[in-house]
Amino acid sequence: MKILLAPMEGVLDAPLREILTRLGRYDLCVSEFIRITDQLLPPKVFYRLCPELYKGGVTDAGTPVRVQLLGNNPETLASSALKAVNMGSPGIDLNFGCPAKTVNKNKGGAILLKEPESIFKVIEAVRQAVPDDIPVTAKMRLGFDHDDNALAIAKGIQEAGANELVIHARTKVQGYKPPAHWHLLAEIKQALSIPLIANGEVWSLEDYKTCREASLCDDVMIGRGAIASPFLIEQIRAYQKNEEAPARSWDKDIKPLLLTYYLSCEPDGTHKHDAYLLGRVKQWLHMLSWQHPEAKEAFSAVKRLKNKSEIFNALELQH
Repeated sequence: MKILLAPMEGVLDAPLREILTRLGRYDLCVSEFIRITDQLLPPKVFYRLCPELYKGGVTDAGTPVRVQLLGNNPETLASSALKAVNMGSPGIDLNFGCPAKTVNKNKGGAILLKEPESIFKVIEAVRQAVPDDIPVTAKMRLGFDHDDNALAIAKGIQEAGANELVIHARTKVQGYKPPAHWHLLAEIKQALSIPLIANGEVWSLEDYKTCREASLCDDVMIGRGAIASPFLIEQIRAYQKNEEAPARSWDKDIKPLLLTYYLSCEPDGTHKHDAYLLGRVKQWLHMLSWQHPEAKEAFSAVKRLKNKSEIFNALELQH
């Protein structure tokens, strides 16, 4: 019963991965996507989005981090995948689920669900390029504007050589609007021989249980729910062991993580990028407010503040 930490462009960066994987045992993380066009990118781009490559492709807690690539050019993606593996990535994940308009406009992410043959060619090329012992995985949605072809696309991904598939249980058009249609994954799960991992709308332990039951999937990938409830992973692991998770409070356990995040983002201990760093702190605080009333109140108090001392004082954080 694996738990994976989802990739979230512009949100779930390396410092946040470090924090969340220290709070509970995730089996795998996937990096923010590296956009691949028609030319091979320099190593610095891979290191910037997946700095875990400097230390063997794992977080400090030992959680593997798989590089995710996004694009539509089989040849360049294959070369990029091999480059990432040679740099230390323990696997390659391919993004066919991103719903962002800019990404789709440039023929990346979920738009390729309209062209299953393109998905097949990409996966086949990447699978042939990297060593056999390196996992090649894919992430998709149920479809672009309908889910009629979800099963056929999933089978094509398997036939192309993917070792594992994650499906966000909504179409691109449905975006992130509840509910996630976990039950539609059950037929796909039964038709595949590779592992299918359920994703979408898991905010609580009860959601996790319901998702697994409805989808028939053993494994679950969590994104927004993991960020909004950092100790959700702890609750799930305790449930798996038939144990009680420790009680966690906003003031003692969750709020201090914001300071940890700020300090871990801070380059070389300097304060040259306070506006950027505080923007990231506000972003996480806003996402925490989806599950914690105290965070909603705190976000209202700091959202217009621009000075670091004012924000830290308002949050009662000691730097």
